[in-house]
Amino acid sequence: MTTNAQLWIIDDDDSIRWVLEKAFADSRYHVRSFANGEDFFMALKSDKPTVVLTDIRMPGENGLAVLERLHQTEAHLPVVVMTAHSDLETTVKAFQGGAFEYLAKPFDIDEAITAVDRALQHARQSENAPAQIDANSVPELIGEATPMQDVFRAIGRLSGSSVSVLLTGETGTGKEVVARALHKHSPRADKPFIALNMAAIPADLIESELFGHERGAFTGADRKRVGRFQQADGGTLFLDEIGDMPLPVQTRLLRVLAEGQFYPVGALQPVKVDVRVIAATHRELEHLVNQGTFRDDLYHRLNVIRLRLPPLRERAEDIDTLARHFLKKSAEELNVTPKTLLNETLSTLKSYNWPGNVRQLENTCRWLTVMAPGQQISPRDLPEDILVTSEPGSTEPGGELTWLHFLQTELEQQPLNSQDVLQSYQQQLEQVALQTALKRFSGHKQKAAAWLGWGRNTLTRKLKTLLK
Repeated sequence: MTTNAQLWIIDDDDSIRWVLEKAFADSRYHVRSFANGEDFFMALKSDKPTVVLTDIRMPGENGLAVLERLHQTEAHLPVVVMTAHSDLETTVKAFQGGAFEYLAKPFDIDEAITAVDRALQHARQSENAPAQIDANSVPELIGEATPMQDVFRAIGRLSGSSVSVLLTGETGTGKEVVARALHKHSPRADKPFIALNMAAIPADLIESELFGHERGAFTGADRKRVGRFQQADGGTLFLDEIGDMPLPVQTRLLRVLAEGQFYPVGALQPVKVDVRVIAATHRELEHLVNQGTFRDDLYHRLNVIRLRLPPLRERAEDIDTLARHFLKKSAEELNVTPKTLLNETLSTLKSYNWPGNVRQLENTCRWLTVMAPGQQISPRDLPEDILVTSEPGSTEPGGELTWLHFLQTELEQQPLNSQDVLQSYQQQLEQVALQTALKRFSGHKQKAAAWLGWGRNTLTRKLKTLLK
């Protein structure tokens, strides 16, 4: 792509500026670089860029301050921000300030080029959609791994919206935490957030729990009850484990989503509400739809924005930060000094599969705070189940390798009338392999493809089908 566009780069790291200058210097952009925000704004008095690429953490005026000043005076100027210290709060603030895109270091140079090219197209089309969120929010999520950065970006992009979101992922990945973050960083932040777990409520009580009931509506209804929908009016209703919702209640939920009103059980007059629904599940709703246990129209109504939360095994680089955070948190709860992890202990934690994901890690840290005898946690202090399954070549009864044993157990639990079982598991295997390869090579697609034995076109196709 040949262009006369002006790309201005702001980064206090000389080596980063040099690499980026070389990447964009092939007649595609006129590149200028600056070591700080002050020099950038001085140059802005006499010239104007088409796209800005800025670091966040810099001496003097940081990237967020640069972004804020630019948004006040040059609201249509697209800015791509980059940082080596990525967290939810920073990501959200970047999008709040009007950032076009957010890059977490280290990033693949192709990723940076793609982001800048998209920003240029955005500038040419004069499009601008700044996110508006509450800047005083508290960090809810921790993670610098690539899959978590994708989650942070999604929250940032959704921060000015009230559209329905479907959260998917394994048990313990933090779906309610993400739901709360979506609420906090939304225009409904000052309104109620109501959470309800479908799997934890008896089927015959779900309807009353959601919509409320009038006095005398059924045996035992000795007083009027306000349902969760009415409690969440103006705010957000989080419906966890939506796949466990009975079909009759699904029908009523669909009507509420379509009409914005409902009848409490036993009521003669409808109740109007304005509620954003965020649903979550660890089950494959598509399979439930095919089986006839989940309404197809409700699935499409909920699945406006789909956000997959990665299991902990796909973000092992975050285990160190998460473990230290949970150890500090549990120590504060018990009013004791936080314990520390030896390097070999951390290695053991990283090699564990964490079937219970982040929730299991948090519970393990609570257990260690109470049970570990010293201030420094050694591998022998860890719970036995973590030690056993973290050992290389560990086996389960019967002599099978651990992952093969798990696979066998999973297959044995499949219903006899299941179809295409092998294809389903093959797809999951390819998905895990692809995610692992991208993580190992920091998002470098060509290296990941070579490692997997795929061509570049195959990897591109798999990215669209497996990681959509």
